[in-house]
Amino acid sequence: MSGIIVFGAGGRAGRAAVHEALRRGHRVTAVVRDPAGHGDLAADGVRVVAGDVTDASGVTRLAEGHDAAISAVYDPGAAQDVFFADAARALLDGLTRAKVSRLLVVGLASVLETASGTLLMDTPGYPQEYRSFYLGHAAGNDVLRTATTALDWLVVSPAGDFDHGGTRTGRYRTAPAEATGRVSYADFAIALLDEIDAPKHHRTHLGVEGG
Repeated sequence: MSGIIVFGAGGRAGRAAVHEALRRGHRVTAVVRDPAGHGDLAADGVRVVAGDVTDASGVTRLAEGHDAAISAVYDPGAAQDVFFADAARALLDGLTRAKVSRLLVVGLASVLETASGTLLMDTPGYPQEYRSFYLGHAAGNDVLRTATTALDWLVVSPAGDFDHGGTRTGRYRTAPAEATGRVSYADFAIALLDEIDAPKHHRTHLGVEGG
């Protein structure tokens, strides 16, 4: 059994990761803004705590004693280009000091390369109204890519988008960005936990879709 800490555990991807980790017998800490609103997670045997993913010292304090971390964070009230970069820096610093060896970040397909090598957000016809959000994720990824750290990180995103009504099939495959690609939250969580239990990809952005 490993200790896994999930930042952003209150969102759909974070919750799916918590449930998959529990299913595999891991000890789980869920980091949320307000623990009082997530009593259901505590009822499942999860340690639920308040935390700020942009606070490196807080990350260290919460992550000590864990083997791996998952970040599935989003702050709608923050400037996205600042938030994701600050979160990446704090996780790199805080987790390293806490001696956590593996970080999985839930990323965005928009900044994943297609089969031709073009970022999905730059392909013809791709929606641009949320481009600042895409660029925020890109800024966070850039912090990870340029860091000089021993922390073994991996960004994982849907190849296209989540299948919001999809169920757990137990199947997924890695794939380049493709706008029509879909994966359920539960199957996405399987991909995350597989990369914790038996890491195969390192220091890159990986896309997954339903198998």
